[in-house]
Amino acid sequence: MDIFDLKVTQRNTFGKGPARTLRREGMVPAILYGPQRKSLPLSVSPLELKNIYKTSGSDQVILNLLIENGGTKNVTAMVRELQTSPVSREYLHVDFFEISLDKEIVVSVAVEVTGKSKGIERGGLLQVVRHELEISCLPKDLPDNIELDVTDLDIGDALHVGDIVLGEGIKLLADPGLTVLTVGAPAVEEEAVPEEELEEAAEGAETAEGGEAEDAGEASEQ
Repeated sequence: MDIFDLKVTQRNTFGKGPARTLRREGMVPAILYGPQRKSLPLSVSPLELKNIYKTSGSDQVILNLLIENGGTKNVTAMVRELQTSPVSREYLHVDFFEISLDKEIVVSVAVEVTGKSKGIERGGLLQVVRHELEISCLPKDLPDNIELDVTDLDIGDALHVGDIVLGEGIKLLADPGLTVLTVGAPAVEEEAVPEEELEEAAEGAETAEGGEAEDAGEASEQ
C-alpha cells in the first residue's frame, strides 16, 4: 500500500471561534493521537486530504504527516475519524491516529460485491447484511476493500464470515458464523383482483346490508 505525504501544522488555538477562522482560511482543525502519544492539535488542508483520497481510490490510506512547527517532524498515521457537514459534505474536523509500520492495526474495511449470482438471474434478491468487516493486519497488507464473488450463490444461499478467504497476514475479527450477505427468494406479488369481481363483491355487501336493515325494520314493527 502506498504512503502519502500530507503537510499539517501544529496549532495553539482552540474552541469554536478559532475553528471557524481556520475554515475561513481554507484549513480545518485536526488532532493527532496514539497509544504512546499525547494529543497534538493540528490544522490541515481539506483540499490536500481530498486529493489523497481521490488518488488512492480508497477510504483507508496511510499518511506520512509532515508536522510543521518551526521545523518538520514526520509521523506515520491514518485517519481514524473524519467529521463532515451533513449538508455541504465539507470536512469539519480530522482525527489522525499514529501507527507503526511493523505493528498490526485494526480497521474496518468496506465489503465490495463482484459477479452476478445465478440466484439473482433467477429473480432472487441480494441482501448485503454487513457493509464493513473489521480486520487486523500490518499497514502494508491493508486491502482497499474485501471483494466477495457471489457468482455461485443460488436462491437461499448465504455467505458467512467463515467462508471468506483473505490474503496472508490478514485476519477477520468477526465471528465466523456471522452472515455477510444472502440471496433471498423473489418477492411474491399479490394477484390483482379483476374490477368486475370487486364490483360484484361490493354489490353483494350492499345487498346483505340492505337485508339486515329490512330484518331490523320488521323486527321493530313487530
